[in-house]
Amino acid sequence: MRPGELILPTAVALLFLLSGLSLTSGCNKALCASDVSKCLIQELCQCRPSDGNCSCCKECMLCLGNLWEECCDCVGMCNPKNYSDSPATSKSTVEELHRPIPSLFRALTEGDAPINMMVVSFPVAEELSHHENLVSFLESLDSQQQNVSVPGNSIHASYDTQENMCTVVYFDDCVSIRQCKQYCESMGGSKYRWFHNACCQCIGPECVDYGSKAVKCMNCLF
Repeated sequence: MRPGELILPTAVALLFLLSGLSLTSGCNKALCASDVSKCLIQELCQCRPSDGNCSCCKECMLCLGNLWEECCDCVGMCNPKNYSDSPATSKSTVEELHRPIPSLFRALTEGDAPINMMVVSFPVAEELSHHENLVSFLESLDSQQQNVSVPGNSIHASYDTQENMCTVVYFDDCVSIRQCKQYCESMGGSKYRWFHNACCQCIGPECVDYGSKAVKCMNCLF
């Protein structure tokens, strides 16, 4: 068999499986598409537990990693989720970045906003009002770095929230969670928030929590 004859059926099969994501009512395509396609290409999620065949369940779970709970329904491993009462814009994933460069972030956000971005500043007191409603957190890929839950109000009691401003950057277009992290690292950001509709927010050094809970990406609002 020639190489081309093998590649074509594989590609067709992959396209068919990916198209099925849109047919699964609970599948969060913005969050899951990239990782699900990787696992499907490797044929690690081909069995069907609903039919009594769970021979690939462990391999599929390891492949999806931290996204297992959100994406297992996209590959038929668990029951579809109902997001009708919880839109993607109401959920977000956050992470602290390992090596922020505050001076770089300030330089890039002063004056006119860079192309394809929007810079937003607001009082730290307003930022702190959002922390109670965070939905999910991203576990760090670095085994030495563990994310912690957002602290309660008591830890900020001595912080002067009246004069300090939190500055964040929104990218106009939808991006993957990996791109969001990379972009924010390249800007010297301290943290990032990736909304589950694929809107990305980079969080500056003056922010004491996780920025704004509002989705403001110009071309990625829903």
